[in-house]
Amino acid sequence: MSANRTSRPDPASAAGTSSAAGTATSAATAGTPSGLAEFLRTRRSRLRPEDVDLPDFGGRRRVAGLRREELAQLAGVSVDYYTRLEQGRVGNPSDAVLDAVARALRLDPEEAGHLHRLARTRPTRAGGASGGTGGTGRGQARGSAAPQKVRPSMARLLDAMPDVPAVVMGRRMDILAWNSAAAALLGDYATLAPAERNIARITFLDPASRTLFDDWVGCARENVAFLHLEAGRRPDDPRLAELIGELSVRSQEFRQWWAEHPVRDKTSGHKVFRHPLVGRMELVYDTLRSADDPDQALVTYTADPGSPSEDALRMLISWEADRVARPPR
Repeated sequence: MSANRTSRPDPASAAGTSSAAGTATSAATAGTPSGLAEFLRTRRSRLRPEDVDLPDFGGRRRVAGLRREELAQLAGVSVDYYTRLEQGRVGNPSDAVLDAVARALRLDPEEAGHLHRLARTRPTRAGGASGGTGGTGRGQARGSAAPQKVRPSMARLLDAMPDVPAVVMGRRMDILAWNSAAAALLGDYATLAPAERNIARITFLDPASRTLFDDWVGCARENVAFLHLEAGRRPDDPRLAELIGELSVRSQEFRQWWAEHPVRDKTSGHKVFRHPLVGRMELVYDTLRSADDPDQALVTYTADPGSPSEDALRMLISWEADRVARPPR
């Protein structure tokens, strides 16, 4: 990725620009009761009666997917109760009810955990929301206001793997630290202001990202899904709300995909890079979290042994090492 990163707003029509502010406002409330309503509506919309063995009596449906009464029937609750749940008006829904709704909606484990967190969101005096105890309790927002610094042990790991591109990802997908191999592969984050060192922000607002990642759309969608997960975990985090709002205003693609309310953790997978110096590389990424501090993750990129991608990556890292070692003229 080019070290000369830029962050320009997308050109947009007047109509698109005027709607972006409203989208940003709703995006920033993703961890609130309104976020619960959006999540449940998107999940109802992707199911049809035949998908869940319900009869379809025909007729025009005002909304896509299952009706509230159909979902309530599947979950074994009254229509009134489900309606109040979807509107965030149930004070303390039980785990049994939430599990029943998750099964009815065919949610996977990550989505089910997200549902538990959203259903337990509470308004705060400041007008925000506080997370409950449902799902994973890590990373509550009230403790996330202080600037996050890389753990010394994580920094030592980076130094110990000079031949493996690696970054330390913090809350909100912030980049807390990186090694020289990561700078060779992904670009030198030192050229960015600390507030701009964010994986999602770079992916959507840096044009170089669109050429570096062979499947840019897939990478960008992964970021949206992880930010939704973060918003459920940290409903009080103003910096996360600011990031989501900025991306909603400046990227039409982000607005569109955010409205779909995807939810997915960042774990591991394959990425294909098209690097301007060494060309195509197929790499595996792994996200490693410490059990006692899961708010920091080590993200590494490796190639299959003996593959052309391993040769290309080794060459790229060697070039970066030579560049750094050369004294300035």
